[in-house]
Amino acid sequence: MSVRKPQILKGFRDYMPEQKYLRDAVAATFREVFARHGFQPLDTPALEYMEILTGKAGENEKLMYHFADQGEREIGLRYDLTVPLARVVAMHQNEIVMPFKRYHMAPVWRAEKPQRGRFREFWQCDADIVGSTSMLADAEGISVLVDALHAIGMTSAVVHINHRKLLKAMAILAGVEEENAATVYRAIDKLAKIGPDGVQAELERAGIPAGSARQVIDLVSTQGTSAELLDLADAKLAAIPGGPEAVAELRELMRFIGSLGVPHNAYTIDLSLARGIDYYTGPVYEAIVDEPKVGSVAGGGRYDGLVGMFLGRDVPATGISLGMERILEVLQEFDLFPVPPTTTDVFVVSLPDTLADAAHIARELRKHGINTDQSIQPNRSIGDQLKYADRLHIPLAVIPGSAELAEGKVSVKDLASGEQRTVDIAVLWEDIVRSLGR
Repeated sequence: MSVRKPQILKGFRDYMPEQKYLRDAVAATFREVFARHGFQPLDTPALEYMEILTGKAGENEKLMYHFADQGEREIGLRYDLTVPLARVVAMHQNEIVMPFKRYHMAPVWRAEKPQRGRFREFWQCDADIVGSTSMLADAEGISVLVDALHAIGMTSAVVHINHRKLLKAMAILAGVEEENAATVYRAIDKLAKIGPDGVQAELERAGIPAGSARQVIDLVSTQGTSAELLDLADAKLAAIPGGPEAVAELRELMRFIGSLGVPHNAYTIDLSLARGIDYYTGPVYEAIVDEPKVGSVAGGGRYDGLVGMFLGRDVPATGISLGMERILEVLQEFDLFPVPPTTTDVFVVSLPDTLADAAHIARELRKHGINTDQSIQPNRSIGDQLKYADRLHIPLAVIPGSAELAEGKVSVKDLASGEQRTVDIAVLWEDIVRSLGR
């Protein structure tokens, strides 16, 4: 028999049980938050036609996995969950009730360079609202984003907010040609990574004059309170097309966020926030964690033109996306969201002469909602079976010995403390529920 080397593609991972418990717990928490805000679940295929995925997300498309299938169709793996949503809305427009609030948690794929917190296969957790032009929809997105992060212990996250039209107006004010606005977005998006000099060089390489590039960087780097920055933008951009509109929308957005009860220290205006994706058309936002200093863990924005690429007319839309991989890394490193190392509550020991009784006990415990693992090694000693359960971090073990069973009882052992007691089978499930602290 030939032996093959077990290996995995670079940038991909296996999720072992202890990792999966945390992932599942975080996903379940996000799902509860999304549902609490009235969002409905949606899922879409991992594969889409190339024509669906291209021409919408700028540089992200260069990282797409794509190939011709056996039918010689050009197809690609989805690189985000927003473009598939736009396709769903276009295909099912007569079935969907607008505004359509949906959430979607699933893997996406990008062939980027793997590094800490970045993988080629990763999960996104999105919540979007399609069909509303109101800034209240954007405020709702920020509200659900903050609630989701707070629910998993990331209470220091701050949502930075800007507006694509504001960035465009600042670029025009600095002398940048309107058609080069997308270049400015992509360069400014790298400000935190490559610094002002790096952004300056990138803008100049794109053909933007040095003076204009420097003025753009100076403008977006302005510091102040949210009110001060909006007042500054209002004064400087009063005569620039799109500027006053962007400032007015941001003021309205900030009012709505406050009305929704989002903590004041959880959001702020940030003129340097750009977001690198091309399809954004209005407010953009990014949740950043500075304590501990881990950077962006979520983002989003308004994209009123994306659905229209499939329908031929604009359909307003806005949404947020939580980056599962970066979030999990932070939670694990700083123990912000402790999760039990197992979902099994009880281990039932099996012995050759009491196997049927053990199976009956296991079934009864499961009927009462207790996650129960029955041993499948009845020929092993009780000690070996208990060691197995302890290695799996199962908290309790039930030992149905023949002598105890004859009296209608079993032994229950706490595997952490080693304490053991005798319990009547008739009240066993209630005893275990109490022991588990439920």
